[in-house]
Amino acid sequence: MRVAARRVLVIGAGQMGSGIAQVAAQAGCGVTLQDVDAAFLERGLQAVRDGLQRLVRRGGMTETDAAAAEARIALSTELSAAQEADFVIEAATEQLSVKLGIFRAVDALAPESCILASNTSSLSITELAGAARRPERVIGMHFMNPVPVMELVEVIRGLQTSDDAHARTVEFVRELSKTPLSVRDFPGFVANRVLMPMINEAVFALQDGVADAETIDGVMKLGMNHPMGPLRLADLIGLDTCLYIMEVLHKGFGDSKYRPCPLLRSYVAAGWLGRKTGRGFYPYT
Repeated sequence: MRVAARRVLVIGAGQMGSGIAQVAAQAGCGVTLQDVDAAFLERGLQAVRDGLQRLVRRGGMTETDAAAAEARIALSTELSAAQEADFVIEAATEQLSVKLGIFRAVDALAPESCILASNTSSLSITELAGAARRPERVIGMHFMNPVPVMELVEVIRGLQTSDDAHARTVEFVRELSKTPLSVRDFPGFVANRVLMPMINEAVFALQDGVADAETIDGVMKLGMNHPMGPLRLADLIGLDTCLYIMEVLHKGFGDSKYRPCPLLRSYVAAGWLGRKTGRGFYPYT
């Protein structure tokens, strides 16, 4: 199968970035995984190794193919790989100022034909494109978590995104064995505009004492056939991320229905962010 983008720079070696690097390497792309700290990169590469070995154990990949995919991934603390990239996929922390700085930096390095994509889950692609000298090449590629497992990629067109950039991105997503669904540039797009208010309302139900966390999650799993309850899912996503997205929705739409639950704010203030800190709506060891 022909690969649309043979040289991919993934910026950010966290859970999302390492997952994107894995699926791109599996598809045959040459990948550079970039982060500011070598320790973050090693942790990200280990996550890729773990993901590939899970596929081997399940019979979805041979040891030889897994080793070949890992060999396609290079690590770097610099952005210089942008100079030869066909696609740059930014998967840094969900903070507008951080992402704008990254887009300015890679835009100065990348070739004219390079697509500059953001994995943002809620921020404006149009605003990110405003930091680039070729905004028509900027687009959103919102992968779902965990990336190697989830089929969907939301493809978000900014106001300036060209038809060519959109078509190339859709093709690339398909060649990653994902399903691209194109949406317009509104706060939260579709996935988080629907998902996060549900999570927020579950936190309100917990705050109001309607039921405990396990019961709330059980109702959604058994009654709505969700594979994971909203509070357990919030712990997986990270409560700080959930709060940030709710704040983006609240500010972007100016509608009180997106007001973050006070209990969610309290948990984030306490440092109870979910699985990554060992405590959220559930304890983790």
